[in-house]
Amino acid sequence: MLELRLVQGSILKKVLEAIKDLVNDANFDCSATGFSLQAMDSSHVALVALLLRSEGFEHYRCDRNLSMGMSLTNMAKMLKCAGNDDIVTIKADDGSDTITFMFESPTQDKIADFEMKLMDIDSEHLGIPEAEYEAIVRMPSSEFARICKDLGTIGDTVVISVTKEGVKFSTRGDIGTANIVCRQNTSIDKPEEATIIEMQEPVTLTFALRYMNSFAKATPLATQVTISLSSELPVVVEYKIAEMGYVRYYLAPKIEEDEEIEARVETTKPKAETKSKAEAKPKVETMESKPKVKKTMSELESKPQVDTEIEAESKPLVEIKPQEEETKPQTATNGEAEVMDVE
Repeated sequence: MLELRLVQGSILKKVLEAIKDLVNDANFDCSATGFSLQAMDSSHVALVALLLRSEGFEHYRCDRNLSMGMSLTNMAKMLKCAGNDDIVTIKADDGSDTITFMFESPTQDKIADFEMKLMDIDSEHLGIPEAEYEAIVRMPSSEFARICKDLGTIGDTVVISVTKEGVKFSTRGDIGTANIVCRQNTSIDKPEEATIIEMQEPVTLTFALRYMNSFAKATPLATQVTISLSSELPVVVEYKIAEMGYVRYYLAPKIEEDEEIEARVETTKPKAETKSKAEAKPKVETMESKPKVKKTMSELESKPQVDTEIEAESKPLVEIKPQEEETKPQTATNGEAEVMDVE
């Protein structure tokens, strides 16, 4: 049997608001140590990990390990029925296909209970390895949310650069560019307003702003956000939940195409090439006009996948197609091969 009693029911409401837009359905795992969730978004580019330790609950009973599949959208709808000051109790019997949410007002004069059907969800639990990051930035969560929102009105991606000068957020769009720099500020009077940067070496990475804005919905959970960056790993955006746990988001970075190679491909003419079309075509088709995902969550022991939305928008810069009409063969000057004159 499972029975969890949380005095600050608003925490659970905020958690659901922070992750329901990123993940639709997920398995909640309950054990003796706590209540947790791990799930990826539909494109397998971002991962969310939630932990609410057992010590943070007023009453925590979990007789055996349970995995309960739930619709996060439906769960959020039920939790909206609870007041911000209500005490939330979660109950589930062994082998049951439903879960019960009970909301009690602080004065105990109102008690409501809602029953929700559980789902059978197949999910892969990933092992997230501990890693040392090249740069770690701690800053006010409200400031991070404001930066992501402002840059989202200009462009689709954000370039985060950490140097000894501070952390810089940049974007570029059709209407122009934007750059925001936050310098280190260790405010003693108000620790929640401090910006602390720990850097082993400079890091510059590019990310999709729509994901960053989605992560920023966890701002009500914590006054500070921690951003961990490394050139070979997904970024980790972490919000601590009081003293009882955290919400962590992992996002694979994007990589820009090499400008030098792109320029060379654009200026290359088929007539000047002595290679056959079969050799030339693959080289050109691999060059894409838009950035693609550098890594997915393969760093977290998952199969590498590509952000389907980004790839669907990408088109080859140049595509060499075989000539339909017959043309006269032209003999190469070296006499070794004949090259078709392609317009």
